[in-house]
Amino acid sequence: MKKILVPTDFSNHSEYALKVAAQIAKKDNGEIFLVHMLELPSSGNDALSSSHDIPELMLFKNVALSKLDNLANSSYLDGIKVTKMIQFEMAFEGIIKNGESHNVDLIIMGSHGARGFQEMFIGSNTEKVVRNSKVPVLVIKKEEENFKAESFVFASDFSEETRAPFEMVANFANKFNSHLHLVTINTPNNFKSTRVAEKIMNDFTSQVSIKNFSTHIYNDINVEKGILHFAKSIDADIIGMCTHGRKGISHFFNGSISEDLVNHAKRPVVTFKI
Repeated sequence: MKKILVPTDFSNHSEYALKVAAQIAKKDNGEIFLVHMLELPSSGNDALSSSHDIPELMLFKNVALSKLDNLANSSYLDGIKVTKMIQFEMAFEGIIKNGESHNVDLIIMGSHGARGFQEMFIGSNTEKVVRNSKVPVLVIKKEEENFKAESFVFASDFSEETRAPFEMVANFANKFNSHLHLVTINTPNNFKSTRVAEKIMNDFTSQVSIKNFSTHIYNDINVEKGILHFAKSIDADIIGMCTHGRKGISHFFNGSISEDLVNHAKRPVVTFKI
């Protein structure tokens, strides 16, 4: 975790993410890319080429720069290399582009979750980043004074397509000396006998490189509730999942369990792109 991207909108939740990034960076001698996106309304985009509104745009930028400087000077960032960036761009698009251009290892974001109409039709920027990022995304929901991932729940169906991204899961777990709780959720609509579920998990673990792990089968009414209930039952530090990054009509009808977890989980959630 040498390069960590932290988007900020100067909210409490984004600072929670920055504080976790600081803890990780200090342990791994890493650096932080602290980025703020100045999102303009559609009419404002035309203003970028109009001298009439340039003073107003510069005012917004200068205010943001002042806030970014104050944030970067926080005592918990002492001794960490912090690169500050401000850009005029839609938030989630700018976050993805900056992550790729700086070749970051991890994106850490704060989120209070989306609910109701917003969750169904708009979604949070965090949710969109989770859907599109090629690198792991760690979502922080509250202040974590001593961030740890010693008890790491990784939920999956352990199918063939999850084998490649599982290498990122194993690397993440190794960085934090995690015990991996590999869990598959049995639901009424997709039920597997214990014998079948155990065989799938045993076949999977025999072909990946992990040592500190245990396997679990948990029954619940749906996958999301099963993951949340299982994580609570073992008092997990963090929940991990792979995400398909579905878009468009497929995403609308199928949804994404990982994005639902980002919205609803109280624990930190880390996602890995398939």
